[in-house]
Amino acid sequence: MGTAQQLQWNVDKAMLNHRTTELLKGPGKIRWAALKKNSTATVDSSQTPADLIFSVSLPRPGTYEMITCAVTEQNLDSLVQIGKVETARIKIQFPGQRPTQRIVFDSWNHAIQVAGKFDLSAPQQQVKIWLPKGIRLQYIAFRPYTPPAVPAAAQQYKPTMVPRKERPRLWLNEETLPVIKSRLLTGENKAAWEKVKTTALRPFTFPFDPEREVFYNAALEQAAESKAFYYLMTGDTIIGRQAVQLITHYLTMLEFGNVKYGDITREVGRAIYTGALVYDWCYALLDQPTKQTLRYHLMRQAREMEIGWPPFDNSAINGHGNEAQVNRDLLAMSIAIYDEDPLPYQYTAYIILEQLVPMRKFEYASPRHNQGVDYGAYRFGWEMHAAWLLQRMTGHPVFDDNIKNLPYWWLYMRLPDGTMLHDGDMFSVRANRQTSYWKQPQTMLLCYAYANDPILKAEFEREGGLPDNPVLFLLVNDPALKPDTSLASLPLTKDFGPVIGSMIARTGWNNQPGSNEVVAQIKGGGYHFGNHQHADAGALEIYYHGMQLGHIGLYLSYGTPYDFNFNKRSVSHSMMLAIDPAEPLLFRTKANDGGSRFSQRFPVTPQETTTDPWFNYGTVVSASYHPVTPEQPGYSYFNADLTAAYSAKMQRYTRGFCFLDLGRDDIPAVIILTDDMTTAQSSFKKYWQITTLQQPMPTSTGFVLHNAVKGITGKTHMQMLLPAPENRQTEILSGDSATSTFGNPYHVSSPAVYRVMVSPKTAQQQDRFLTVFQMARENATPLPVSYYEAAQRYVITIGNRMVVMASGSGFIDIAFDLVIPGDQPYEVVMTGLAPGFWNIEDDHGKIVATTNIAAGKNSWSFPAKAGTYKISPGRPYRDIRK
Repeated sequence: MGTAQQLQWNVDKAMLNHRTTELLKGPGKIRWAALKKNSTATVDSSQTPADLIFSVSLPRPGTYEMITCAVTEQNLDSLVQIGKVETARIKIQFPGQRPTQRIVFDSWNHAIQVAGKFDLSAPQQQVKIWLPKGIRLQYIAFRPYTPPAVPAAAQQYKPTMVPRKERPRLWLNEETLPVIKSRLLTGENKAAWEKVKTTALRPFTFPFDPEREVFYNAALEQAAESKAFYYLMTGDTIIGRQAVQLITHYLTMLEFGNVKYGDITREVGRAIYTGALVYDWCYALLDQPTKQTLRYHLMRQAREMEIGWPPFDNSAINGHGNEAQVNRDLLAMSIAIYDEDPLPYQYTAYIILEQLVPMRKFEYASPRHNQGVDYGAYRFGWEMHAAWLLQRMTGHPVFDDNIKNLPYWWLYMRLPDGTMLHDGDMFSVRANRQTSYWKQPQTMLLCYAYANDPILKAEFEREGGLPDNPVLFLLVNDPALKPDTSLASLPLTKDFGPVIGSMIARTGWNNQPGSNEVVAQIKGGGYHFGNHQHADAGALEIYYHGMQLGHIGLYLSYGTPYDFNFNKRSVSHSMMLAIDPAEPLLFRTKANDGGSRFSQRFPVTPQETTTDPWFNYGTVVSASYHPVTPEQPGYSYFNADLTAAYSAKMQRYTRGFCFLDLGRDDIPAVIILTDDMTTAQSSFKKYWQITTLQQPMPTSTGFVLHNAVKGITGKTHMQMLLPAPENRQTEILSGDSATSTFGNPYHVSSPAVYRVMVSPKTAQQQDRFLTVFQMARENATPLPVSYYEAAQRYVITIGNRMVVMASGSGFIDIAFDLVIPGDQPYEVVMTGLAPGFWNIEDDHGKIVATTNIAAGKNSWSFPAKAGTYKISPGRPYRDIRK
C-alpha cells in the first residue's frame, strides 16, 4: 500500500508475536498493534524476540527514510496528542544491522515520526519492531531518501586554497606547532596545560560493543580531545593510541536516532569535530581500516545534522546553519579527511569562501551583529572558529579584517550592572528579569587572540576566562599579550555605520554597579536580516542606575504567538507606531502592532541586501560625535530616515537624537528626541511610545521614570514639548495590558512592565514630537527647559546648552539668528545643518567662525557669550576675526 513516494505497511500485515502483542480495532478500518496488558516492554533488552516483524518490499536497494504512525492509549480517537507526553521509543532492527531505538511518539511531532535514514542493501527486508508500553502502532512506511541538492556552482567549485599536505592542519601547522609547544609552561598557559595533562593521562573506561548504541558523551569527547592534544604536544604514542581507540569505538557506537529536540545538531556536530581533531592530530597513528571506519562514521553523523549532507539544507548566512555546523564541525572534518576524500572540503569551502566571507565583509562594515547581543555573540564565535581554522591552515587570514572590530560592540553595550543594552532575542534575560553578569568568554577568547588585542583580552578575563576548555585556550592564547583593563582610550560614543544603523553614547566607562554613568542607544537605518533581529527601527534605550526605558519583551521560546506578536515586534520597544487597519500580517503573525515591518526573511548576498527593497530598513542621515574636552562639553547626534522600515502606510518618518554629556553628578546627561511622521492617511493613528520596567509617575509636562541598582535610584524626567499638553492624549498600560498588542493579550509570568503611549488628539497626516529626557539623581531637581520653534528648527535651552535641531525631515539650509542670554557662558550645539560652508557672525557683523559641514555629520558646536549671532550657509568671502 502507499503512494509512489511513500510505501506503507499496516500492522495487520505484520507477523505478531502473540505472546506479547495483540491487534486492536480503531475507528473505521484502522488497526493498532500494542503490547498485551500482562506483557513487559523489552525495548531496552538485548536478547528478546521481536513483538512485530514486517516483510517489506522496496523498489531497489538504497537509503530510505522510515516513518511510523502511533498513538498513545490516552488519545485513541486522534492522531494528535493533546498536552505534554513523555517521549516513547520503539526498537527497530534490519537484517545485518544492530538494533536501534527511535522515537515513536512525543510532544513535538506527535503521531507521525520520521524514525530515521537507513541504508538498505537489499529491496527485501524483514523489519523487526519492539513496542513500548502505552503506545499503539498503526503502520510503518518508507520513502526514498533524497539528500539536499548541491548548487551547480558548488558542484563545479575548485577551491583556491586547500589543506596542506603536512599535518597537523587543524588549529596548528608546521610553523605554529613549535610556537604553541613553547608557550605551554609560560604565564597563564601553565595552569591550562596542567588541566590538559591531568585529563589526558587519566584512564577513560568505555566498554566497546558494536552491537550496542550509545547517546552522546561530552566527558568522553573531552578526554579524546585532551589525549590527542597531549600526543601532539609530547609525542606520547601510548596516549595518542588511547585517543584513537576511544574516538573510534565511540563513533562506531554513537547514535542520535531521530532526536530533534534541544537543537541536538549541536551535539552531533561536537562529536564530528572531536573525531576530526583526533583524525588530524593523531594521523600518524591511524592505519587504513581505522581511517576508513572514522570517515564512515563522521559522514554518517554529518548526514544527521540540521543542515544535512551535502550541507545545503539551509543557509550558513543566518539561522542554525550559521552556527557550528559548517564553521567548525564540517570544516574541521573536511580539512582532516581531505587526502582521502576532497569532496567535503569542496562543499564547505564553497559555502564559507564564496558565500559567508563576502557577506560578512559587507555586513561588518557596521561593527555590530544583526542577530543581537546573545545570538550574535554565540554565532560570531563559530565564525571565529572558521576564521582561525582557515588562517592556521593557510597561514594567512581569509575573512576581511573588519571581523576584528566587531567585538567592540559588546564593550559598548555593557552596562554598569553587568548586563547589556537590549538587542535582538536575548536568552540571557530570564523570565524573572533578575540580572547576572553577561558573558561569552569563548567568543572573546577567539576574538582577542585573533586580533592580538589587549583590550579584548581584558574583557575575556572580566568574563571569567574559559576554565572548561583548556585545549582551545592553549591553541590560541599568547601569554606575552598582556590585558589592558582600561577602556579610557575608547571614545564614549560609537556610530555603527550604514549597514545596521545605530549609535551608543555613554558618559563614561565606570562599569561598576554603583556607577553614575548614563548609557543610551538609538537604532535606525540600514538593513533587516530577520531571524532573531527585532522590528525595532528607531528604538531608544536609556540606562541610568538600571534600565530607565527600552525593551520589555522576553525571549521565552522561538515563534510562539507571544514571540511573533509582541517580543520581536515594535510594540514591545520604545519607538513610534502607526496603525493601518488594513496592513497585511506576515510570518505567522496575528496582531497588527502598528510598528515597522516584521520580517523573518534574510538576504544571503550583499547585492540582494542592497537591491531588494524588502530588506531596506531606512537610512542613517547623520551621525556625529564631539568628545568631552576640558574646553568643550560633549554631544552626540544621530538622525535616521526610517520611512523604508515601515510599510506603505508611511509616507515619511525621521527620528533625531541628541545626547548631551553635561559633566554633572546630579544630572549627568540629557537626551533630546525629535520625531516627524507623515502617514499615507490621516486616519492612521500614531503612537509615540516608551516602554519601561517600573511604574511611570505622570507630571504636568510628561513623566518621571525610575529604577535602582544597589540601593541607588536614578530617575529620568521626561518632558514632552510637542505636541502640547492640550493637543495630546496619554495612556499608561500596565500588567497584561502592557503585554497586549492592541486587543491581543499575551500573559507572561514575570514582573510587571509598562507602556507610555502618547497620541495627537487631532487626526492628521503629519505629526511632530519633541521630547527632552533628563537623567537625574533621585533627589535632584531637573533643570528648567525652554524652547521655541522657528523656521526649519527647534531651539532648546537647558543648563548651559543651547541646542538647535531640525524641526522637520529635511536639513536646516537658511540663515537664522541666535540670541545668547548673558546669565552664563553657553555651549551652542547645532544639528541638522545642510552640508557645505556655514558662518557665524557676531552682533557687530564680524565672522567669528566658519566651517565646512560634512555630509553625514550635519552638526557643529561653538562656545558663545551673550549676544546675537547670525548663523548662515555659504562660503565666506570676508576675513575671519583673529
